[in-house]
Amino acid sequence: MQYPFAALVGQETLKRALLLTAVDPRIGGVLVSGEKGTAKSTAARALAEILPPLRVVAGCPFHCHPDEPWPACPHCSGLDTRHAIELPMPLVTLPLGATEDRVIGTLDFERALREGRKAIQPGLLATAHRGILYVDEVNLLADHLVDVLLDAAAIGTNSVQREVIKLSHPARFMLIGTMNPEEGELRPQLLDRFGLMVRVAGPREPELRAEVVRRRLAFDESPAAFAARWETEQAQLRERIEQARGLLAAVRIDDALLQLMTRLCCELEIDGLRGDIVLYKTTRALAALDGRTTATSADVREAAELALVHRRRRKPFDHPTSSAQELDDFFEGGRPKAEGGGVDFGHDGASQDDGSREAEGTDRMEPDDDHRLFPLPSASAVRPVELERATSSPRLARGRRNAVTAERSGQYVRATASDSPTDLAIDATLRAAAQRGGWDGNQLTVEPADLRQKVRSGRAGTLILFVVDASGSMAARRRMEAVKGTVLGLLVDAYHQRDQVAVIAVRGVQAQLLLPPTSSVELAQSVLQTLPTGGRTPLAHAFTLASEVIARARRSDSEGLALVVLLSDGKANVGLPQATGEPFAQALATAGQLAAARVPALVLDTDAGLVRVGRASELAAALGAEYLPLDELSSESLTSEVRRRCQALSVRTPSGVRT
Repeated sequence: MQYPFAALVGQETLKRALLLTAVDPRIGGVLVSGEKGTAKSTAARALAEILPPLRVVAGCPFHCHPDEPWPACPHCSGLDTRHAIELPMPLVTLPLGATEDRVIGTLDFERALREGRKAIQPGLLATAHRGILYVDEVNLLADHLVDVLLDAAAIGTNSVQREVIKLSHPARFMLIGTMNPEEGELRPQLLDRFGLMVRVAGPREPELRAEVVRRRLAFDESPAAFAARWETEQAQLRERIEQARGLLAAVRIDDALLQLMTRLCCELEIDGLRGDIVLYKTTRALAALDGRTTATSADVREAAELALVHRRRRKPFDHPTSSAQELDDFFEGGRPKAEGGGVDFGHDGASQDDGSREAEGTDRMEPDDDHRLFPLPSASAVRPVELERATSSPRLARGRRNAVTAERSGQYVRATASDSPTDLAIDATLRAAAQRGGWDGNQLTVEPADLRQKVRSGRAGTLILFVVDASGSMAARRRMEAVKGTVLGLLVDAYHQRDQVAVIAVRGVQAQLLLPPTSSVELAQSVLQTLPTGGRTPLAHAFTLASEVIARARRSDSEGLALVVLLSDGKANVGLPQATGEPFAQALATAGQLAAARVPALVLDTDAGLVRVGRASELAAALGAEYLPLDELSSESLTSEVRRRCQALSVRTPSGVRT
């Protein structure tokens, strides 16, 4: 039993957006972004409970409408009389680890061989037709599934193609996705496909939080009794949705209001026309939901916050926000800012308030450790370069950069013989049996020698672990500005490749994991922004911590790859607790342990002295890593160097052994 939609506390914008897409599913669905524990999934699942039932042909796996069935439906096309029934609104959850066959379906080879006709074994997209397709953690969805989802959402049909046989079926669904931005950004192409986007946060008022807890505990104790208490409100919402659907076609939007919408999209520099169209549909649905047949500029104002905010992003570090004040200024006759928010930069690309922060960082010192905070350069000041390849195209494709062979995920690319396949390739198995001549009359018999295993290919993301020496031992502390700029350039590249990044700060008594592995470059940028310098250099502990971070990452993603980027002068002066030996000797030993785990590394020497001590190069040798003096590299060439190493990372086989 689902938690009642009417019992949700607060989150009015989220509930409003879900109701709008229920009134007009052609809006394109809702993306809900927010921190964990903010009722994102609860609200999405609860929506199905208040939607009107679906009228379908009894027994049809594609949810065909009794009056307008799919002409090629293998179930309905063979019926002389179609019996209509009502089903609860389908709510189909798309698992992150689903295979492509499970999502799009596959050909029914048994029926093809038995009856000599093409048939489909339906997938999740077929099951979601005329219903809700719900994707939790949509920003973590595998690339090949994202492509399938994009195609189906764009054209309203899903195609299944195996060998020379191709079939299509309708796949029109209400798309609802939830995501935690701390776990990474959403692929821009998929982001634009969502009609509406809502950013949610947990309530900050103690009484409101207390009411959330009271209701949740009451539901957990007795779901049926709790749902019964809210049935009246649930019924009212169902009736409101049905009335709004009936009123939708009668809502009038005059040309002056349409001109207002398009002018707003131009002022906000919305790319493409999808934003204009969604804004129009949302405005119309708002009027219908409120029981009106005439839309107003107030409806446009409310719709803009839902339909345009997520379409304003320009660059990885731009904040896709459209403040209420900007929209108010527009509707009061002013002009909204077209830059998409963020920090205002001067002609030289530096932040206007860098000077004040630099002065603060210079003057503010701890009495014991001389801590300093240096500003972070603008993302626009760092220009990533594309690495030249042997192919004719100079552009590096975006997406996860390393190809891997996977057991159960990824795209089906070929088949191999197997006595006990775990992922049976039906087409290749039947083809092998036919080639063997395994016909017994009109039936094809399959023997163990005919069995084939599917081989799937996907793209593996890379964890780039920055180990940044922020201690006071660096020869030129203001060089931290250049270090931050360098890392920022690498983060821009990581954004395009959808890698994960993590940051370990080497300072004080022990190294600190400032940023656990994440795909959110905004979080990484904020960590670098507040990264101070000063203190001692616990490199041994930094390598130990790096080993732990990578080990955890490998346990959660056996196909993931890792690269350690060390920015340090190598002058370790703090050893491990309760360990003997010189601090630098301990650093060499722990670096050797990281190398023994076969973790690729790159050492960037930040020593700016005229005479280099050579400690960083010794660490590079212990790590089995390449050594590069930082002052000999520009941000562009360094990005190219790291990209080249990420491209060259060895892949894993299904058994987990690197090749």
